[in-house]
Amino acid sequence: MTLTPLKYPVQEKALILGIESSCDETAASVVLWEEGQPIKVLSSIIASQNDEHAPYGGVVPEIAARAHLLKIEGVIENAIQKANINYTDLNAIAATAGPGLIGGVITGLMAAKGISMSLSIPLIAVNHLEGHALSPSLSEYCPFPYLLLLVSGGHTQLLSVKGLSNYRRIGSTLDDAAGEAFDKTAKVMKLGFPGGPKVEQLAKNGDSKAIELPRPLIGKNHADFSFAGLKTAVSRAYEASNKTETAKANIAASFQEAVCDVLSDRSKKAMKIFIDDPDIDSNKKHHFVVAGGVAANTTIRESLKILCENENFKFVAPPLKYCTDNAAMIALAGAQHYAIGNYDSIEVKARPRWPLDMIAANQKPKSGYGKKGPKS
Repeated sequence: MTLTPLKYPVQEKALILGIESSCDETAASVVLWEEGQPIKVLSSIIASQNDEHAPYGGVVPEIAARAHLLKIEGVIENAIQKANINYTDLNAIAATAGPGLIGGVITGLMAAKGISMSLSIPLIAVNHLEGHALSPSLSEYCPFPYLLLLVSGGHTQLLSVKGLSNYRRIGSTLDDAAGEAFDKTAKVMKLGFPGGPKVEQLAKNGDSKAIELPRPLIGKNHADFSFAGLKTAVSRAYEASNKTETAKANIAASFQEAVCDVLSDRSKKAMKIFIDDPDIDSNKKHHFVVAGGVAANTTIRESLKILCENENFKFVAPPLKYCTDNAAMIALAGAQHYAIGNYDSIEVKARPRWPLDMIAANQKPKSGYGKKGPKS
């Protein structure tokens, strides 16, 4: 059963508490939104679970769920105090309702429901991916429509963002996400957790031309991705190496360059598809937005900036602190929905899968469809 959002009068100003708990970060943020004014992030608190997951080299869902339960109350209270407000000052509360690890999503959403009911304020269930999609507005004005590269540990997608809740999928991963490939590369070489930053740091000391690695789907006449083969090639390259620090650095650098090449090539194809859309003004210079955890990788950012310069797009990315999972982006998305009176019923459910472009995901799922719906 799909719940229809409740409709209330349009608002022009709001103080929103956002809660994010979809993976291994327990986060809360208070955002002040006002029509026509820059977004004000009054607080953004993030409790990391790196220490809990480090021994396993990756996120363990059961451990993540327990950690969210232990931390969420303190994180929310800290966000309220840091913002220097009272709970009664809030106009609404927004929380990630999916997609993500279901134990964590339920924890954050239930906390939001409790606050919503106790204060009699609206509840807004936010799609985690929409939080990333709107996150550039935390630091600068980014008008619709724009082309979005959403690249993280669980998702790699290219979407035409035409407006709030108006997304059209242009490309998606057929198997693994880019962030997952980074994490697997780090795990294979025993670099530690979290993997992405470890690989990026090690790559600074390596030769990106030392190892020949595949660039899956480059040159294809679509904008989809595939990283499973690249993951396997990295694993084989490491096993065949002498496993010295130099060898590791060369593999890391070669892998990172391969990812850059793939992201740039697929994004270039998506730019053409985006411009060819009859709803898009092809004579206007549009924004290319990169968001998600992998967007924090400075080498990837630089390669995409060059692409944008060559293709006449304006490059936009959130500040590094808003690339990885955070609650400020959830509060921002909640504020955007609050502004048009889009609220949710208290019965709204947590969702392990929740594609931004549900129509495309249902008609042509890119990476699996099961009892819980399409992944992408």
